[in-house]
Amino acid sequence: AKQADVGSTVQGERRIIKEKGNLDDQTKKKLALLGNGYLSGIVVEAYNMGLLEGYKLTGILGRTKEKTEALAAKAGCRACSTIEELMEDKPDYVAEAASVKSIKDYAKTILCQGASLVVLSIGAFADQEFYEQAKNCAMEHGTRIYLASGAVGGFDVLRTTSLMALAQKMKAEGLSASEAGSLDGYLTAGISTRKGPASLMGTPVFKDYFMTDPEEAAAFSGSAKEAIGLLPTKVNVAVASSLATAGPDETTVDITSVPGMAGDDHKITAKIGGPDEVEAVVDIYSRTSAIAGWSIVAVLRNILSPVVF
Repeated sequence: AKQADVGSTVQGERRIIKEKGNLDDQTKKKLALLGNGYLSGIVVEAYNMGLLEGYKLTGILGRTKEKTEALAAKAGCRACSTIEELMEDKPDYVAEAASVKSIKDYAKTILCQGASLVVLSIGAFADQEFYEQAKNCAMEHGTRIYLASGAVGGFDVLRTTSLMALAQKMKAEGLSASEAGSLDGYLTAGISTRKGPASLMGTPVFKDYFMTDPEEAAAFSGSAKEAIGLLPTKVNVAVASSLATAGPDETTVDITSVPGMAGDDHKITAKIGGPDEVEAVVDIYSRTSAIAGWSIVAVLRNILSPVVF
């Protein structure tokens, strides 16, 4: 009888633990991943480490079946081959670490089906028409677009400086926020990028002598809009910086080829004059792209945090 009582007690405890686990899963936000590469692997690693404890990973969509299945197995979630499959589980959030094309292909579907989107390939929003369409989808369906900082950061101080410039123009010219338009003359913004010559190969700005010249060489100088036109897959940082500050037309971009350099160094500046003069400088060096993957994790943690940075 005593053994039966002990057995019943153990089974009851197991049932309670199982029910509690199921309840915990029900209270977690559903998360899906777009992309099956190195950066998505970082998100899965963070998930398995317990750094995304408020989420339940439901699915991963990638271009190659084998890689998607391997990553999904690590995450203990579904490997998906279509966006329809990914959205079947009704995720609350979809985190993208894939490509500009994937954002252009899937962003509106994701947003219009009730999921908010964490975007790493911010270069997709260099297309102003697409940017407005995505924003409208989010507004109409109560979802949000979160821009991951990627290889840079400091968007808060850059946006604050830009807001101060907007307020200066509104006061000086007697305009409403919707009438203000360009901040030219009130805000100066730019990004300077230093990188190794090999990373520029295959782009219109690459020159053969970059590989042999012992001196640094200017690869590009112009507006963010011009940089986007020339380097559509290389300017996520420039697009993010311009969206946070003066816009693609008025944000300057300088790219320098540095012999022997590993990684990237991005220096972003935003400056306003007047009695409340501010010069914000964000300078970040990263040897690898790992910081971009971890920036997605940081955004996801921030979304659910009771204290938001």
